[in-house]
Amino acid sequence: MHSPVGVLCSGGLDSAVLLVDLARRTGRAVPLFVRAGHPWEDAERVALGRFLAAVGESRIAPVRELLMPMQDVYRGHWSVTGEGAPGWDAPDEAVELRGRNLVLLSKALVAAAIEGWPTVAMGSLGGNPFPDATPHFFAAIAATASEALRASLEVVAPYRELSKVDVIRRAAGLPLELTLSCLRPTADGRHCGDCNKCRERAEAFAAAGVPDRTVYARHDRAADQSAFVGGPPPSKGS
Repeated sequence: MHSPVGVLCSGGLDSAVLLVDLARRTGRAVPLFVRAGHPWEDAERVALGRFLAAVGESRIAPVRELLMPMQDVYRGHWSVTGEGAPGWDAPDEAVELRGRNLVLLSKALVAAAIEGWPTVAMGSLGGNPFPDATPHFFAAIAATASEALRASLEVVAPYRELSKVDVIRRAAGLPLELTLSCLRPTADGRHCGDCNKCRERAEAFAAAGVPDRTVYARHDRAADQSAFVGGPPPSKGS
């Protein structure tokens, strides 16, 4: 049997699909859910549990939660206060959390070395513009961790050449509506339907030509995108 692969999994669409994909391809995958102190994490964790229960994949191990609190570093940032999260029309650059992948991978790689997982995977997509989401960065942090931890470790991003549209199309048979991609989910765990991440999600379903069964608290914006199912939504001024 192959050694398990650790999969950084937030409960979002991309990482949830990757988790199932790798479990089926490698024979064993361990979902790693990192709590950094962001206000959406409780809703994400619930969503991940529901998604995994619905999928019922025996090759996925129980979720392993790792604590990496970052409130003392990000301080008054919207990602820890919950105030002023980037809205529907905000550019993708506005959602950057500096060092996000550095933080996630640092703890995950230590866990991997201790547990004997030679590979840690991330659901980073081709459109990710941030410097800690490049193949060079993933190779560099894996090399540093291998040296520091006296273990042979690899960081992989199998979807790095794909878009969210691609991921949705290849996973249309999974209960994608149970995943959560939202910066300010409601108290009952629904997508707000009014943030940058909700817009990205709604547009991707529309462009993929796949019905979006996501429940949005503000459904009018997402409904606007559904009119474009079967083709890409209009440009937003780019």
